[in-house]
Amino acid sequence: MEAYISVYDVEKYYGKGEMVTKAVDRVSFNVAQGEFVGVMGASGSGKTTLLNLLAAIDRVTAGHIFYGETDITELSDDGLSDFRRENLGFVFQDYNLLDTLTIEENILLALALQSGAKQEVQRQCDEMLSLLGIADIKNKFPYQVSGGEKQRCACARALVNQPKLILADEPTGALDSHSAQVLMETFVELNTSKNATIFMVTHDAFSASYCGRILFLKDGNIFHELVRGTKERKLFFQEILDVLSLTGGIYYE
Repeated sequence: MEAYISVYDVEKYYGKGEMVTKAVDRVSFNVAQGEFVGVMGASGSGKTTLLNLLAAIDRVTAGHIFYGETDITELSDDGLSDFRRENLGFVFQDYNLLDTLTIEENILLALALQSGAKQEVQRQCDEMLSLLGIADIKNKFPYQVSGGEKQRCACARALVNQPKLILADEPTGALDSHSAQVLMETFVELNTSKNATIFMVTHDAFSASYCGRILFLKDGNIFHELVRGTKERKLFFQEILDVLSLTGGIYYE
C-alpha cells in the first residue's frame, strides 16, 4: 500500500546541555491510507511524544514527517495550525467535551468553522450520531451520560470533519471493559466502512488487539513490530501478550 504518512529518522530531545532527554531516537516508519496502527510502550518510552509529533502539536528536533507530499516539519506555526484543523481528528482519554453544551452541540461545534450550509452541517452531525450509536442521547449533557458514551461523542466530534487521520491517545484509559470493547469495535467499523486511518497510543493489550499493526517502543526506539494480517483477534491478542511477557511486562502502566 502507498504510504500516507512517512516518518524519517525523527528525533525529539528535551532539555539542554547535560540534562538532555532523548524522548524519540531516530524513529522511521510508514502508515498507509486506511491503516489502523497501534503504538505500545512503557511510561517514558516516547509513545505520547511520537503521537504529539505526528499531531503537529510538538516539533521534531531532527528528521522529517511527510503527509503525502507535505513535510509538516517545514511548516510555520500558522501552517501547522491550518494543517491540524484541515487534516487531523483527535480522541483523548479525558474526552475534552464542554459540559455546558449537549452531546449534539459538542459535535456541531467542530463544524463551526465550516462554510457549508446549515442543512449540510446538520446532516453531517446526524450521520455521526447515527454511526456511533448516540443519536438517542444527543440532547443530553456530558454529565448525564456514561464514560463510553462521552468517548463516542468525542469520536463523533473528531470524525465529523472527515479528517485524513484520527489520532487517539489512550482512548480507552478511562473506560470500563465493556465500554472499551464498544469503542474499539467502533474504531474498527470506522476503519473498514469509512477507510479512516487511525494511529492509536495505548498501554492496553486488549485494545491493541483490534489494530492491524502494532509498533512497540522502548527508550524512544521501535524495537518490535507485529502485523495482524488475517489472524483472528484472539490470536493477535496472545501474540501481543507474548511480546509483553518477553520484556517482563514493562508495558503495563
